Amino acid sequence: MSKTVAIHTLGCKVNQTESSAIAQLFKECGYDDVDFNQVADVYIINTCTVTHLGDRKSRQIIRRAIKNNPDALVVVTGCYAQTSPGELLEIPGVDLVVGTADKNKIVELVEQAAGEKSGPLNAVTDIFNQNSFKELPTVTESGKTRAFLKVQEGCDNYCAYCIIPYARGPLRSRQPQSIVDEVQKLISSGFKEFVLTGIHTGAYGLDFKDGTELSTLIKELVKLPGLNRLRLSSVEPNDITKDLIDVAASSDVFCNHLHIPLQSGDDHVLKSMRRRYNTRQFAQLIDSIRERLPGIAITTDVIVGFPGETDEMFENTLNFCRKIGFAGIHVFKYSPRRGTAAADFPEQVLPAEKEKRSKSLMLLSQQLLQSYAEKTINSTVEVLAEQMVEGKPHCWEGLTDTYLRVEFPSNEDMQGKIVNVAVFDYKQGKLIGKIN
Repeated sequence: MSKTVAIHTLGCKVNQTESSAIAQLFKECGYDDVDFNQVADVYIINTCTVTHLGDRKSRQIIRRAIKNNPDALVVVTGCYAQTSPGELLEIPGVDLVVGTADKNKIVELVEQAAGEKSGPLNAVTDIFNQNSFKELPTVTESGKTRAFLKVQEGCDNYCAYCIIPYARGPLRSRQPQSIVDEVQKLISSGFKEFVLTGIHTGAYGLDFKDGTELSTLIKELVKLPGLNRLRLSSVEPNDITKDLIDVAASSDVFCNHLHIPLQSGDDHVLKSMRRRYNTRQFAQLIDSIRERLPGIAITTDVIVGFPGETDEMFENTLNFCRKIGFAGIHVFKYSPRRGTAAADFPEQVLPAEKEKRSKSLMLLSQQLLQSYAEKTINSTVEVLAEQMVEGKPHCWEGLTDTYLRVEFPSNEDMQGKIVNVAVFDYKQGKLIGKIN
């Protein structure tokens, strides 16, 4: 009988992409992938440490795995594993901790730990000794329409609030030909949309020191036959070059959507955060993007309750977000991370105030999304159908290239098809339409 492995993923799209590749590694070694709530021989928890809540959720999931099967081998990997292996090894029942640099070796480390049975094994290595991108296998899951491609690892920005450079190490970019080869393979498997992702995606190629940058890679990818859509997961303001805007504007397959983290709409807070721009520069960037890409959806990240953020500074953020007119905001409550500069800053904001500001900004986000989405009513949009709507037979949903979710009826199997949908309404975060 085959051994079984169950994987639970917390955190970002990079973690999700890596978990899919880890599942593929185990599959290639004869393991069967089972649901995390089932009894398994091996449990893998791919952790997140962006906030203290990420740490807490990770510990909860670890304990759930141990409870599911006390005899299983319990493996913890991901960013929390990299930054705090000692904390995790103290949890009774954890057998192996693997850092972010060694996910490609996870099967052999699991088999080593299972064979030795000499107590918990700390397999975390020094992330700052990493100088090249480590490949993981291509995953061609049936029934998927969008593929996330990890093109880059690490970050050298060291924003005052962020633990991720310590969890992921220095910049390492994937070789362009490796990315092209994977996209071609996935196109052949029926994938329609490709999302380029990384820890600091916009810095792609800078470590090659040969002039390669993100726009260079995109120029190669948009030429590939059969590619329907190409999207960026997130790109920092300072990494959006004229070349990048030009290639986006000249391509029929580049999605008309950019996720550009703002983090604060107040210049004093931005400076304290060690962000490398001010609100005037950010607004000018958005103007230049919209000039070349009319109708583009621009979404963002904002942190509320950063140390020293006053009510007035938060109001500045609200007003700036309204002025920019984002198509959506991912809101994060500031969480002190041990080892980062901001953790020791004075004037830490009270949790209740963070909660209040978070709710205000999330309400604004809903209003901005609705305002952007309603401009689409009475027009026809291209939708990549992803799945049936839960609880609604013969009703499908998918995404526009502007990252709006659309619901429409059909009696046919629409998964993976790109269809024209005439939009006539907007309800509860979705456009409503019918196939044109």
